[in-house]
Amino acid sequence: MKKEHINKIIIVVVIISLVAAYKIFNLGDYLSLSYIKDSQAKFQAMYADNRGAVIGGYMVIYILVTSLSLPGAAIMTLAGGALFGLVAGTIAVSFASTIGATLACFVSRFILRDWVQGKFGDKLRTVNEGIEKEGSFYLFTLRLIPIFPFWLINLVMGLTKMPLRTFYWVSQVGMLAGTIVYVNAGKELGKIETISGILSPGLILSFVFLGLFPLLTKKSMAFYKSRKAVEG
Repeated sequence: MKKEHINKIIIVVVIISLVAAYKIFNLGDYLSLSYIKDSQAKFQAMYADNRGAVIGGYMVIYILVTSLSLPGAAIMTLAGGALFGLVAGTIAVSFASTIGATLACFVSRFILRDWVQGKFGDKLRTVNEGIEKEGSFYLFTLRLIPIFPFWLINLVMGLTKMPLRTFYWVSQVGMLAGTIVYVNAGKELGKIETISGILSPGLILSFVFLGLFPLLTKKSMAFYKSRKAVEG
């Protein structure tokens, strides 16, 4: 058996084991809004005693959650704001979420290609067409508009030809605005009752505008250049 196949088998076994542990031990209960709110004082005491270890552990858990496409990324982001504040929380969440997303994209591309293709193949054609026409601007738009699930973008983008390094930096930049909003909301964790309540209609429209702005600019520049060529 080729070494590449052995590596794939090992990765699949690790993924299945982690997901199974998540289900068997009901680890999702620890990624609920109610649990984070009830444990906020305890986590803040731990953070005061050993900041580096708490931030490191938090980032590892966040990376695992996002790389395995498990629910809980939004709760983790709120927790980051509640524990670390706006600046440190934004930095920790930004890097952890982007690393986790890139790992999920990698797994989708090299390990779970057939499953993702069968599950979400109908969405892949639209995404590929968008990437062929707009390149990285298309992913930037998907990252900014909050109506598209974070985990679904990671999996579907894994089946495209976009380089992982491009996926990484576009995702980090594109998700930054949303990260800041959620981290900032996490500073008032005790007042939050539902995740959906964080994004108001006006805020969603702002994200939509930010996401479409690069595409509109690109189209406008292309139209301007074509008009100049015709006139010339």
